[in-house]
Amino acid sequence: MDMNSTAHLVGGPRDGSTHDTGGDALVEVEIDGMMHRYIRTTKQHDDGRPLYNYDGMVAPDGGEPGVEDPAARVASPRADAERYGGTH
Repeated sequence: MDMNSTAHLVGGPRDGSTHDTGGDALVEVEIDGMMHRYIRTTKQHDDGRPLYNYDGMVAPDGGEPGVEDPAARVASPRADAERYGGTH
């Protein structure tokens, strides 16, 4: 697979835009305090750049009380790396 780091995002809030992914398999885009995940596919855009499909939205510190058990939910890898608040 071509390791071009600029990819096309498909679905979600950034549908149709391009994003510098650094070649990572999972890309997280922060929008309004939430993490939106895009996952690399094996497909390529007409211009040869990789496509990333939308995988959903997560809170930076994991689950939300009342919806699921926050302690049992794994938080966003990006949020963990950037040390967002919360416990999980």
